[in-house]
Amino acid sequence: MTRKDSRAAGTKSGASRRAAGRDGQRTSRAPAPRRGRAAPDRTEEILALAAAVFAKQGFSSTDLQDIADGLGIGKASLYRRFPSKGALFLATVDRVMLQLRAAVEAAVDPAADALEQIAAAVREYLAFFDSHPHYVELLIQERADFKHRKQPTYFVHRRNAIQRWTTLYERLMDEGRVRRMPVERITDVLSSAVYGTMFTNFFAGRSKSHERQASDLLEVVFHGILAPGARGLPDVPAPRAKRAEGRADVPVREAATAGGVAGRARRKRRP
Repeated sequence: MTRKDSRAAGTKSGASRRAAGRDGQRTSRAPAPRRGRAAPDRTEEILALAAAVFAKQGFSSTDLQDIADGLGIGKASLYRRFPSKGALFLATVDRVMLQLRAAVEAAVDPAADALEQIAAAVREYLAFFDSHPHYVELLIQERADFKHRKQPTYFVHRRNAIQRWTTLYERLMDEGRVRRMPVERITDVLSSAVYGTMFTNFFAGRSKSHERQASDLLEVVFHGILAPGARGLPDVPAPRAKRAEGRADVPVREAATAGGVAGRARRKRRP
């Protein structure tokens, strides 16, 4: 066979192989490489561990390496998700408030009586922090280490969630079940009551169950401390200073000024 015949035979043989490959009779194409699976999102796991570490060690004393080691990942993996330790800390506090709101919403039946909805929210609020006392530590640390923030995360979330309760109190007033007053007065007083109870429990420990605490708080808020028919405080005008230099009802600042002038005049007349 000449060299020319050999090349022709090789060309024919290659064409046959390609045709057979197309028909799937002789050759099989190698399988395409599998795409790698997307790495699981570990953000929730990171925030849960970070909350525990920050609460135990404090923001200033925590190294991100401590958190990375606890997760079995590199420190760089944390920085890919959170640009700084401060960003990670604030994300943990934000998670606390999102969890609180979700817990309260799950505990409150929107079809229930309005007062029962309020009671359920108070009970769940105290139960939430009773189950997660280290979350209170995070709120304290935010106030201590992030004083430059205009408003703490807690109050940002409170402002975003308050409209639901404002609407509820307005409805109760329209129904004549709650006496007419600025709604903000009610929401501020009740919010401060549960907020203060939460911190008191954290610092001093609670002397009764959180269920009992919620019951006591609601009893006082809903029914007050006065007996039926008892008179409350009269409308007291703003305090005024006592009579000064022959004038009655002189404001405090004016009274102090008048007293100072009179005193200087008496000192001048002395020999």
